[in-house]
Amino acid sequence: MSQCLRDDDEQVAATRRRTLGLRLFMAGLGAVTAWLLHAGPWPAAWLGVYAITQAADVFVFRRPRAAWLRMASLAASSAVFSSLLVYDWFTGGEAGRVFAAVSLCCAMMGVTVTLYASRRYFLAAVVPHALCLVAPPLVTWVLTPRADLRAMAVILIGIAAYLFYLVTAARALNGAMAALRTTGIDAERLRRTAEAANAAKSNFLAVISHEIRTPMNAVVAAIALLRRTRLDDDQKAHLLMLTEAGDVLLGLLNDVLDLSKLEAGKMTFETAPVDVAALMANLQTLFWPQAQQKGLSIRTYIEPDVAPEVLTDPLRLRQILFNLVSNAVKFADTGAIRIRVRKHAPQIGATRLIVMVEDEGAGIPAADLDRIFQSFEQGEAATPRHHGGSGMGLAISRRLARLMGGDLTARSIEGRGSCFALSLPYAAADSAGRPAPLPEPVARPPAQTKRAPVHVLIVDDHEVNRRIVSLFIEPLGWGWTMAENGLEAVELCHSRAFDVILMDMQMPAMDGVSATRAIRAERGPNQATPIIALSGNVMDHHRAAWSEVGVDDFLAKPIDPEHLITTLAYKASGFTAAISEVA
Repeated sequence: MSQCLRDDDEQVAATRRRTLGLRLFMAGLGAVTAWLLHAGPWPAAWLGVYAITQAADVFVFRRPRAAWLRMASLAASSAVFSSLLVYDWFTGGEAGRVFAAVSLCCAMMGVTVTLYASRRYFLAAVVPHALCLVAPPLVTWVLTPRADLRAMAVILIGIAAYLFYLVTAARALNGAMAALRTTGIDAERLRRTAEAANAAKSNFLAVISHEIRTPMNAVVAAIALLRRTRLDDDQKAHLLMLTEAGDVLLGLLNDVLDLSKLEAGKMTFETAPVDVAALMANLQTLFWPQAQQKGLSIRTYIEPDVAPEVLTDPLRLRQILFNLVSNAVKFADTGAIRIRVRKHAPQIGATRLIVMVEDEGAGIPAADLDRIFQSFEQGEAATPRHHGGSGMGLAISRRLARLMGGDLTARSIEGRGSCFALSLPYAAADSAGRPAPLPEPVARPPAQTKRAPVHVLIVDDHEVNRRIVSLFIEPLGWGWTMAENGLEAVELCHSRAFDVILMDMQMPAMDGVSATRAIRAERGPNQATPIIALSGNVMDHHRAAWSEVGVDDFLAKPIDPEHLITTLAYKASGFTAAISEVA
């Protein structure tokens, strides 16, 4: 039996089980009507026989049975049901004939609706009804000389027309459902294709992220190392250009990854207290140098009714506001940039936290206000050439705001400036929502009790990356050992103990995740050594893979020198004193 026939059998069986109560109800209604038309014992006896056929029907359709047995059960059930209507035709007078004809038509319609999926089951159930609909008028016509032949002819013509349209409707319904089934198969195929394409896109982004971050790591690290040297004014200007170009490239890379996470629905959020005043001061400090170069001022206003700390996602809030203020500084040439924070408590609806970023720039044409929130779109075609940017920042910011339960809107007047308003759910952070205070610093042991300088195992398949890390930690007086792949790192961990291990992810011979798993699994000198993942693979599933094997921290390339040194010093306990000397 083909899969299609098996599916049809299961559908018919499910329909029969589902409609059992309805069939018994209609049988009881028919028996009562027959008794009212012609009182006698036969309607009650008929109801008992019909109940037996339904019990057999339940037995046949409860489990897989031979098709001929199921067809016989359907035919018997239909024949017994129709027999009562034949009885009504001949014993109930004119009312009985009308009731019998209408009931048979309804019965055949019910068969069509419930059994259209299988032609053989449909025919097995509908043929007894059709015969019982045609036979009484013919018998009356032949056996009753005084019958109105014209009336019987009209009835037969009507029955024939009804049967024709019933068959046509059944075929149309079957065709429509077959088309729907085909559409469902096509939709499933398209869904799988889309999922495969999305997986391919995610893999592509992961590879691109890694391949771009690796050379970017060398560029950013070289810039950081150059800052430590003596430079003349021209060299400082050149270094500033390199720094700005590196920031733009890294921002573009992060935007692409954020956009892919949003489209895949994999962006994660957290809720934590955010110090509003500190956040405003941080924004003001961060963008003050750029604004000062353009003759702009940055002013912040926090209304008194705003709580000192609010509950929201700190990272995403900073990301949105960073983008808004960055755009304001970029597109405004004169005047002031104002950041206003207020609480909005409408009469109907929840209280909202409103953060508005206003500038006195050229403004945005009304026709472009909606378009600027689309990916890769900016106000005018010349904007990327004049100001740079990918056109993804506002699209990402609005999507983040909406996923956080808020929105990001804009209004603008050409020639006078723009105002972007971020609206988020407002919740003041109480003492229960604030994080526990950090413990007081523990007094450092005397100099004579300190152990030997920290020794770091640097595991990376790129020689430049290994060299960069060694240059960063060299001023601390620490030692290091280098490994080109995970297998070499595992072998080194057999022979000596390290204070901390920096582990890359994608490497030949053995990747970083497998190497970390092997080090943690063995009872060697480095089973409990802090392992810090240092990789250009920054997607969520990469971080999850690191977490599963027990790394102590994760740092993304390009390397932030201060963050790297702070993390190393924290993990290698007892050597935090050197941070201030090189940070």
